[in-house]
Amino acid sequence: MKISLQEKVGKRIQELRIQKNLSQQDLAAKCNFEKSNMSRLESGRANATLSTIEKVCEALQIDYIELFNF
Repeated sequence: MKISLQEKVGKRIQELRIQKNLSQQDLAAKCNFEKSNMSRLESGRANATLSTIEKVCEALQIDYIELFNF
């Protein structure tokens, strides 16, 4: 089964978050999101807007390109 871009981005957010030793709650707080929204984003069940991606990248202190490096 083909993995969607949404799922790839979510998985990548999770990988980067874990590398940076952040809990889902910590990252959600840094982005000013609810933890449930971060959970949906990481699982690929939420379609991230560009502003959401911008907030996540800022919170993880990464360049946008790093998020799409799968």
